[in-house]
Amino acid sequence: MHEYPITEQMIKICNKHCKEAGAERVVKVKLVVGDRSGCVSESIQMYFDVISEGTPCEKAELEIIRVRSKLKCPACGEMFERELLSFACPKCGTDGEPTEIGKEFYIEEIEVE
Repeated sequence: MHEYPITEQMIKICNKHCKEAGAERVVKVKLVVGDRSGCVSESIQMYFDVISEGTPCEKAELEIIRVRSKLKCPACGEMFERELLSFACPKCGTDGEPTEIGKEFYIEEIEVE
């Protein structure tokens, strides 16, 4: 449910960008969402479609780029994606530690016309 206010703010940002650019409408929004951001892509898309009605974002394409989370091995420094039910580094077998990769949530691009 927290996707609603996040999506609402994202649309406000896009509409403001559209106005400042002197454009009539937003054509496309590229959004980067990490697996560990706590946001569900399907919910963002649903809210985007509903909230954008009657705004410059209406009918804009929302491209959601997912970022898989990565672990870092404290022993050998390898960065890797976690396998199901395992935290083991594929290079040396040591359990990996969480990184910031996968927590992303930002607008990468706003295309207007």
